[in-house]
Amino acid sequence: MHTLMVADDHPLFREAIAAVIEVGLPDSRLLEAESLDQALRHAAACAELDLVLLDLGLPDASGLEGLRSLRAAHPWLPVAILSADQERRTILDALDLGAVGYIPKSTPRRDLLAALAQLLEGQVYLPPEIMRRPTVTRPSPATTGMPSPAPHFAELTDKQLEVLLRLSRGASNKVIARELDIAETTVKTHVSAILRKLGVPGRVQAILATNDADLEALLAERHGPSR
Repeated sequence: MHTLMVADDHPLFREAIAAVIEVGLPDSRLLEAESLDQALRHAAACAELDLVLLDLGLPDASGLEGLRSLRAAHPWLPVAILSADQERRTILDALDLGAVGYIPKSTPRRDLLAALAQLLEGQVYLPPEIMRRPTVTRPSPATTGMPSPAPHFAELTDKQLEVLLRLSRGASNKVIARELDIAETTVKTHVSAILRKLGVPGRVQAILATNDADLEALLAERHGPSR
C-alpha cells in the first residue's frame, strides 16, 4: 500500500485527486494539506509517506518556496509538483531543487494515473508535450552563480543518446523500450551507463544536463545528412 499526500489550497481539486487515486490506486492512502505548514506537519508525522503532490500556489508559500521548504525539512521525501504553470523553465527549476516530477493540472485522468504509477516506481515524470518545447535561455534562480560542467555527451553511444533524448522528454522506461524496440531491462542498463558517463547520481541530474544540449542535432551529425 502506498501513502501519498496532496498539498493544494483548493478543496475541489483535492477532492478530484482523491477520486482519481481511489479508483486508480485503490490500496493507497491519501493525506490532504491546504497549506505548506500543514504539509510539513503531515510529513513529520507520517514516516511511511511515499510521495507528495505539491501545488506551487499555496497561501503560505510562493512559487518554489514550498518545494525548498519540504526538501530542506525532509530530504528523503519524494516531491512532485502538481501545478497549472506549464513553463518549461519552471519545470527545470523544480527538478534542480530536487522535485522527482512535474504534473500539469490539465493532465487527463488516465495520464495522471500513469504519472503517479511512474513516480511510485521511483522514476521521474515530466509532461512530454512541454518538455519537447525549446527552453528560453536565461539564468535559473535555482542555479544562478553556480557553474555547470559540460556533460560528456561524446562518450555516449548512439543508443544511449536516443535513450537520454527520450528521458529528457519525460518518457518512462516502458515508453522508451517501445519506441526503440528494445527490452525494458536494456533501457535500465543504458540509463545506468548514461548516469555513469555523465557523472551524475540520478535521472533528474541527467535530464538537467541536457537543458542546453541539442541531442537530436548531435545524433544527426553522427549519422550524417538524411537521404
